[in-house]
Amino acid sequence: MGPLQVNLSPEQGADIILKAVDLGVNFIDTAELYGTYPHIREAIKRADKKITVATKSYAYSIEGAKKSLEKARNEMDIDVIDIFLLHEQESRLTLRGHREALEYYMAMKSKGIIKAVGVSTHNIEVVNACADMPEIDVIHPIINRTGIGIGDGTIKDMLDAVKRAHLSGKGIYSMKPLGGGNLIGSYKESIDFVLDNPYIHSVALGMQSIDEVIMNVKVFEGKSIPVGVREKLEERKRHLHIDWWCEGCGECVKRCKQGALSIVDKKVKVDREKCVLCSYCASVCPVFAIKVC
Repeated sequence: MGPLQVNLSPEQGADIILKAVDLGVNFIDTAELYGTYPHIREAIKRADKKITVATKSYAYSIEGAKKSLEKARNEMDIDVIDIFLLHEQESRLTLRGHREALEYYMAMKSKGIIKAVGVSTHNIEVVNACADMPEIDVIHPIINRTGIGIGDGTIKDMLDAVKRAHLSGKGIYSMKPLGGGNLIGSYKESIDFVLDNPYIHSVALGMQSIDEVIMNVKVFEGKSIPVGVREKLEERKRHLHIDWWCEGCGECVKRCKQGALSIVDKKVKVDREKCVLCSYCASVCPVFAIKVC
């Protein structure tokens, strides 16, 4: 709902969050990068229930980690952060490079300012590494039925690593069950895939409207989706979105059989008249910069 995608106002975002809370959702995943702290602050201010919040930062130094933590606390107006994660860890080497920030978050946990410390990742190597790190409480890995977005292996490899981490006592909450929107055509099967996995404690699923909240909650509860809600969402016009971190490698351009993608100024551009939203391009993006919105 933030400026990286549909750019809702804090008030509009809070309305969506509060609808989710009213229907039983009690856990919000965000990050410093997403720009949604104002939306969450407004929701927390208006909510009559406790909302658990997880956030993330790319900080690697003590100074950066301290700045990120204080930004989260101030901009969401909460004294204690439930879960604070190192954002998008890529390897054991990346974990070592962020060790200073991790130790700062651990120190803040000992003071009660953070309740749990963890990492988010698209990579199996990181999940396996964190399974052996007692200082890591929570792992936030990418899990979806086709493995789209996994950086270093297959979905089977990821599920094996997640099982190992779960059995070592880590909290697991998965991300992107719809592969950034690329699996929307198999929505029910994709949601069931993560809900049926016994090693996932919670699922982070992006939502941009109250109708999406209603649909997702109904499916999570095993109930039918209201006809009006389903029809409205099916009529919604979606488009291929290229995130700002696209590296312009050209792999997606080579994969697109419609000729809908090109490189302009070292970034991928989409010809919406040619794009058929097949999402095959997303399957070859090495940095997971392609989504259907």
